[in-house]
Amino acid sequence: MLRSPSASPARGRHRKARTPSPSLRRATLLALTAPVAGSILAGPSAFAADKPVAKNAALDSAERKVAKNLDGRAQDTRLGNTLGGVVIDADSRKTVWGHEATTALMPASNTKLATATAALTVLGPDHRFTTKVVYGGGTLTLVGGGDRTLTTGDLKALAKTAAAGLRNARLTSVKVRVDDSLFPKPTLATGWNTGYYPDTVAPVRALVVDGRMVTDTALDAGRSFAQLLTQQGVTVTGQVTRGAAGTGNVPVAQHQSDRLSVIVKHMLKVSDNDAAETLLRMTALASGRPATFEGGTAAVRTVLTRYGVSLDHFVIHDGSGLSRANRIPARTLADLLAVAADPRHSSTLKYVVDGLPVAGEAGSTLGPEWGRFDTAHSRCAVGKVKAKTGTLTGALALSGLTKAKDGRWKVFSFIENGSTAAPDAIKDALDGLAATVNGCWA
Repeated sequence: MLRSPSASPARGRHRKARTPSPSLRRATLLALTAPVAGSILAGPSAFAADKPVAKNAALDSAERKVAKNLDGRAQDTRLGNTLGGVVIDADSRKTVWGHEATTALMPASNTKLATATAALTVLGPDHRFTTKVVYGGGTLTLVGGGDRTLTTGDLKALAKTAAAGLRNARLTSVKVRVDDSLFPKPTLATGWNTGYYPDTVAPVRALVVDGRMVTDTALDAGRSFAQLLTQQGVTVTGQVTRGAAGTGNVPVAQHQSDRLSVIVKHMLKVSDNDAAETLLRMTALASGRPATFEGGTAAVRTVLTRYGVSLDHFVIHDGSGLSRANRIPARTLADLLAVAADPRHSSTLKYVVDGLPVAGEAGSTLGPEWGRFDTAHSRCAVGKVKAKTGTLTGALALSGLTKAKDGRWKVFSFIENGSTAAPDAIKDALDGLAATVNGCWA
């Protein structure tokens, strides 16, 4: 979740000011394709296919100017003493500018770029998550399938179908159980603390409704389902319990989520921690690994290696980037984005690029409600920069792409750790670096 602009800087983690209703969240997804996002044009098709990497190739005059400006602006006192950054040409992969680019730094929510890449690669963009209702021995069991987007409306449809089946079987009362055994019992990731629960991230379970941030999302969903059954005229006896569905249970109803590509784009736009952790586990399962932090991060490493992304100094312990033990160099994040923008991977990874917030895009983490790209130096880049944000106490990051003055697409990554400046001031400085790469702040 995102940290509200009015939240205390001491907390530093991504958080929203308030949780919108399911209908509003779905409306927001549609709104995110509005004019500001459309103005950047940056689909993977805008990039040429990979050519041999030319990290030391000569720079053109526009690139030399960008590099010179970044040399000076990277010394901004707001950025402190620990800044890793890099700018590469998306076509040739030559390095335009770099500063401690291979230094391992805390990436915060930029970790979600790796999570999204692995999920799309292993599961596929068209994958859908299934929530089921099964019956056996006088009990209806709601079976979680890792769908973080399940809504009360979806549950109501499941309850309506289940109630009709019960009536056809001349059954008037049932017990209700939830089965969230797809994931093991929730644990803390390395680098997490209990203070994250449940407002920054909920304990990761395979069943949740309306994205509610509660300690036990599965039982919460089961209770909602029981109430909806009652509204359909079914008598629910006893308390909602937890347990695995029996092998002989009869399927009664099911609901499928939207496509993974839609879920990934939303996860990146608003930096949804819960979605990221669920996707990490589903990616682990699909790759034949246990649905744990360790299984998921191992799957991520395998996928990045397959794409030729260096794992030197790359350490992650979760999917969201909340772990303070995560370390990713700026160069690795830039290379990852260059892979996502490569048209050879367009059918799978274009949704990573599509999901990047656009500077000035309301409803995203680069929107005006977060005070992004609203200074004299960065305002010129509104609609021209797409980038993933990252915010933890003591760590801020911005990694994305923009079309520079030479007409060529540049991929950039900037990671700041340890600055004592106010978080909003650091974000303004990072936005200025992105505007420098674009060239509008010349």
